[in-house]
Amino acid sequence: MATIEKQQDQDTDASSVLASLEPDQLSQAKRRHVPRRILRPSQVLLLWSLRLYLLFMLAVVIYQVWTGD
Repeated sequence: MATIEKQQDQDTDASSVLASLEPDQLSQAKRRHVPRRILRPSQVLLLWSLRLYLLFMLAVVIYQVWTGD
């Protein structure tokens, strides 16, 4: 629980810093490369499950529209 609060504090700090930058400073900050986040296997599984659910629901909606129910 403490790590979530710490992350939220860091996010708030970062957003307040970005909000106070001048336009040229902001463009420089946006150019900085942010590497991909390394996910745990459980997080990867969750994301793939959500993708499959989305595709399934999209197929259901298309079928419903196609058949006119």
